[in-house]
Amino acid sequence: MRGVFIAAGVAIAVSILLTPYLIRFFSRQGFGQEIRAEGPQSHQSKRGTPTMGGVAILLAIWLGYAVSHLLTGEPVTASALLVLFLTTALGIVGFLDDFIKLRRARNLGLNKTAKLVGQILTATIFGILALRFANADGLTPASANLSFVRDITVLSFGAIGFVLLANLIVGAWSNAVNFTDGLDGLAAGTGAIVLATYTIIGFWQFRNNCAVVSAAGCYQVRDPLDVALVAAAAMGGCIGFLWWNAAPARIFMGDTGSLALGGSSPASPSSRARSCCWW
Repeated sequence: MRGVFIAAGVAIAVSILLTPYLIRFFSRQGFGQEIRAEGPQSHQSKRGTPTMGGVAILLAIWLGYAVSHLLTGEPVTASALLVLFLTTALGIVGFLDDFIKLRRARNLGLNKTAKLVGQILTATIFGILALRFANADGLTPASANLSFVRDITVLSFGAIGFVLLANLIVGAWSNAVNFTDGLDGLAAGTGAIVLATYTIIGFWQFRNNCAVVSAAGCYQVRDPLDVALVAAAAMGGCIGFLWWNAAPARIFMGDTGSLALGGSSPASPSSRARSCCWW
């Protein structure tokens, strides 16, 4: 439990202290948000507000997770690293999208094909790796079975079906958060609430893990506490960023942040789900 608080606390501190430096740096570089001409006229006043603030959230997640492990001495797990990979890789896709928008001074970055290819490649690699790295109990970070609270063993997607499902859900979640990021503080605020819930669920599964407590109703999961650390760090990153992103926003997270948070959302929890994937 101490590690969860450390991860969240460090992430909040990093995000809230780093973001003003990013605001000044991006302002000097002219990295201001372009607003669609067909959008509401009231939004035109936001033109020029620094964007790509998602960089602060990503750094907060990594530093929160890393410091938590350094101070607690707990081992790093494959499940958490896969969640971090998915979050960071989608964040890089978003960063490229944001950077192209800024260089071309328009509200269009990566074209649809390039963005889709980046998401598919990331989700495919994630899906393949999530079914590997079995631990001593034979549990992999993800399960190919359909899961709700626990695996429904009679309904298995198989390896190929799971990778296809991973593509569907990662694409849906990442684009959903991207669409949500349209009002000051909306994506960061809702993201913090969702990730706080994931943290609680991950810790609950850890306390009721069949490997620790062999009793009726226990969860056969992989690395739930370590995944909870990632969720806590992501929650902290959102909370710290929200200080500067709440209306009137002084910086936007951009696709760098929204795609990254969209990647952390489906991957952070765990159904019997083997703790890397709640689906």
